[in-house]
Amino acid sequence: MTRKWFSLAMLVTLVAALMAGCVQPAPIAPPAESGAAAESGEAAGDESAAAGEPVRGGVFTRSTNADASILNPILWSDSASSGIGGFFFPSLIAVDPQSGAYVTDGSMSESWEASEDGLTWTFKLRDGVTWSDGDPVDANDFKYTYDAIASDLVETPRKSLIEKIESIEVVDPLTLKVTFKEVKCDGFGDLGLGWLPSHLYAADFSDIMSSPLNEAPTVSAGPFTFQSWTRDDNVIMVRNESYWEGAPYMDGMITRVVPDSGARLAQLLSGEIDITGLEPAQLTSVEGNPDITVFSANDDGYDYIGLNLANPANPQPGKDENGELIPQDPHPILSDINVRKAIAHALDYKTIIDSVYLGRGYQIASNVLPAIEWAHDPSIQPYAYDQELAKQLLEEAGWVDSNGDGVREKDGVELKLTLVTNAGNKVREDLGALVQDQLNQIGFNIDFQAIDFGTLVEQLLGQTYDMVIIGWTGLGSDPNDDAFWRSDFDTPGSGFNFVSYQNPKIDELLAAGVSVPGCDPAERAPYYKEIQQIIHDDVPYVFISGGVGDTGYNNRWAGIDPGPWSFYWNVHQWWNKTLAP
Repeated sequence: MTRKWFSLAMLVTLVAALMAGCVQPAPIAPPAESGAAAESGEAAGDESAAAGEPVRGGVFTRSTNADASILNPILWSDSASSGIGGFFFPSLIAVDPQSGAYVTDGSMSESWEASEDGLTWTFKLRDGVTWSDGDPVDANDFKYTYDAIASDLVETPRKSLIEKIESIEVVDPLTLKVTFKEVKCDGFGDLGLGWLPSHLYAADFSDIMSSPLNEAPTVSAGPFTFQSWTRDDNVIMVRNESYWEGAPYMDGMITRVVPDSGARLAQLLSGEIDITGLEPAQLTSVEGNPDITVFSANDDGYDYIGLNLANPANPQPGKDENGELIPQDPHPILSDINVRKAIAHALDYKTIIDSVYLGRGYQIASNVLPAIEWAHDPSIQPYAYDQELAKQLLEEAGWVDSNGDGVREKDGVELKLTLVTNAGNKVREDLGALVQDQLNQIGFNIDFQAIDFGTLVEQLLGQTYDMVIIGWTGLGSDPNDDAFWRSDFDTPGSGFNFVSYQNPKIDELLAAGVSVPGCDPAERAPYYKEIQQIIHDDVPYVFISGGVGDTGYNNRWAGIDPGPWSFYWNVHQWWNKTLAP
């Protein structure tokens, strides 16, 4: 649920709904309290509750569509696991819930600074933070965690996090130095992984893969401690009395596994759960309900139509072995900028967002989303729906309907293209039908096909398609998306620059944007704003819609203050209003 725990998910895949029953979880065991803590809670309940101040007690219940897989931050790779484990393991840096910028608030760092060359970062850590067993949380835990990732004994999907790190030095328990091999500003996020409690593992990392702590962590430095996990059913956590930001008011939290979205909605409405994500079609079921608040925020992803700029019959890499650009065999139709702009102007985005996305989307102009406030350029306007202008652009490009059959031709070739997307995704299938109709209205002959996802990926990465409806998700809080645009990522069969986009200026700007010494956002922003303008003008993608996520939660809980980048950032301050006397 909190984006700072997510990694880049390069392709949006179709997730099948699972059907499973849920049983009532075991009750939460009463958390151990010191005398002072108990007295503090009683005082709050007796005196402050009447004034609307927090009281202790209550269990917050939430739902997830899938169970966790493992509760070890260097071994998990799914959001279900990180959504649980993120409440236990501290991190060096955090993400601002509103802007997505890296901040010290909520992290183990009190401050950080970079060397003049931008390679060495010195972190001053918080004093007095402990694991729930009383052992100090300090720089040794960070170093142990990242050294474990590098160990040959540990099989982890996190190996890429240490590729750019030259060294990690523990100056003292509260001072940490991390030196990178080269300046790469988005690599700062690689330091945000949760820390392992090093005092509970073997010094040589030999027990990490098989440790029982992977399924039942015995200590925590987060707001909750682990109590129990019933596979495919629920995870129970209880208040961590020693949490450094202050022990939570709630007694604990239950996460239920409820695969069916309709069942999750029903449980929210009945009060069985306190929070769940909502699908667009479910919003009417909670509208006007005085017990439910809906939090809506722009998601960190978008849907688009990718336009193959190279000949799908002759895919070529963007660069040769010496790093020199390889001239591309151009696409016979889409290599023309006027054709691409005509496509962008031919689509009725309002109708698409209203009818396909049920209003839960917003038109975007380029590749950096508004949620990344410091790098987004709001002055760049999305392409306007203007079919007359689209027709004019096609005519200027030489595409005319000479025989009156409704399809334009040029040099005896029809303006015919194939548009593909993944079958079974209703939003994309509906979008494809609308795009086909609107482009055909101005003289295209669009063959729309919803195909098996595996086949789609094969065509996509192989660069053997004309146009594709697809999307990116989990893009994170850094604007660097060089994998989509850099020439060296134009590698048929594997690269994510599968539109064969070649622009030396973009290559230059992308490299500069991640190489700013000190990585000050204000100094990086101009590079990304120029990138956005060029991408907008070159139209390798037709940007369709940014995502909107909707979360419904029960109003019996006060103190909830979600941000688009983190819903649970202040969970320790949530309290149950129904317990007030």
